[in-house]
Amino acid sequence: MILTDFDYARPAALDEALALLATPGARVLAGGQSLLPGLRTGAERARLLVDVRHLAELRGVGRAGGSLRIGALTTLAELAAHPLVLAEAPELAAAARANGDPQVRNLGTAGGNLAAAGRATDLPVAALAADARVELAGPAGRTTLTAERLAASGVPAGSVLTALLVPAAGPAAAFEKAADRATRYPLCAAAVRVTPDGPRIAVTGATPRALRLRGVEDRLRGGPYTTEAVLAAFRAEPRELFVPGRGTSAEYLGHLAGVLTARALARAALSTA
Repeated sequence: MILTDFDYARPAALDEALALLATPGARVLAGGQSLLPGLRTGAERARLLVDVRHLAELRGVGRAGGSLRIGALTTLAELAAHPLVLAEAPELAAAARANGDPQVRNLGTAGGNLAAAGRATDLPVAALAADARVELAGPAGRTTLTAERLAASGVPAGSVLTALLVPAAGPAAAFEKAADRATRYPLCAAAVRVTPDGPRIAVTGATPRALRLRGVEDRLRGGPYTTEAVLAAFRAEPRELFVPGRGTSAEYLGHLAGVLTARALARAALSTA
């Protein structure tokens, strides 16, 4: 199919972009990896595309207090290879590296992956395990949300996701994924961070959306993080937490989530040894 009719604007500054996004039917264009195919198939609608790809303030990786600040227009390829991210938020780097193929990673953005609605993507689950926050700019000014809140409610209408704020963890974090062979989206993905208070564990693909699994975290608090202990912790979760589909059962997905979490915890332990 061909693209439907829409208007196009390329604002020179973020404030101009926000003013344009107040137009009914306006959509943000960044990497375009999901939006443009959706417009071609009719799955997405837009009356105005607001192209923010040239706004320098939305790019780059640096430090902000005790966190890493990852600009929303930072590409997945840049995120996967950045020395600060590799050293201090390795689950984010691994999640970015797991996205699609090199062409997708060179065009796709951190913000677009985090804000994707209607499908499981890789960065949200890593952001949840990292206890990250997102910066937003909107009609009421600048604000922040937890990554958990963003996963539950999405980006507010008329707002732009400007950055991801990730507490530095060092190497005690990891990401594992079982990908759908056709789409490379996660059939199931798990991200972990091991903290002095216990592990933080998040899963996506097997669940309705990216979720922190606090019940599993509580059962594993104090260790051990053996495969047997992790799988037992997942078996205690309600089966309805896991959503069957694509030829898989809830039981299978719950087991797969446990296996991937066990692998991630083992990888995090090896990284700190």
